[in-house]
Amino acid sequence: MTAAGFRDPSPTRSLTLLRAFLRERRDPESCYALLARDAADQVEAYGKVAGKVVVDVGGGSGHFTREFRARGAHGYLFEPDARELGPAPPASAVLADGYLLPLADASADVTFSSNVLEHVADRDTFLGELVRVTRPGGLIYVSFTNWFSPWGGHEWAPWHYLGAGRAQARYRRRTGRAPKHTLGENLFAHHVGPTLRHVRARDDVALVSARSRYWPFLTEAVARVPGVREFATWNLLLILRRCPP
Repeated sequence: MTAAGFRDPSPTRSLTLLRAFLRERRDPESCYALLARDAADQVEAYGKVAGKVVVDVGGGSGHFTREFRARGAHGYLFEPDARELGPAPPASAVLADGYLLPLADASADVTFSSNVLEHVADRDTFLGELVRVTRPGGLIYVSFTNWFSPWGGHEWAPWHYLGAGRAQARYRRRTGRAPKHTLGENLFAHHVGPTLRHVRARDDVALVSARSRYWPFLTEAVARVPGVREFATWNLLLILRRCPP
């Protein structure tokens, strides 16, 4: 990940991540291990995680938690769905809802959430819980696939642009099986603009960066253009700092 040419952002990095994503079904381990290294690099752009408490909320099978631990962090995974943990979750993984984490206030140095927000009905409550468990001065990393992104419909994208019902019906006809995601049940239409307005209106966090997670250039510029950002951002990355009480 730190090899020459794999800068963030860079076309090489974006292309490498895209290729890994296209191979995700047949080689999920390599895909998510690469994504975890990339995300940990993004976090460490704001300070090394060694010796720090890193809370991974909704991290599935634990690739992110394992990567943070490999870098010397005290990494803890909180995942609400036992099926997502897989056969070999990290030791001490906890089944817990992101709306109500079993953690004391200000207990984490870094709170991390990758591609979870689009699966959360109550965006504001979820973000508030991430803030609550982060210590003053601590870092909050949140990324999500916004609804009007080309991947907003997940496995039935890009047909979600024609409506979720039609997209899901097309997926059933084409594959012969029900889609994993259903709008309004485990996938929700969150947008870049309203999310940014909510974050900026909070008095308990400072917005450090709002950018496209995967875009190869001008990552923050893309996220600043109303309308265009809802499509071109693809995946919004927010870096927040917890403010003192």
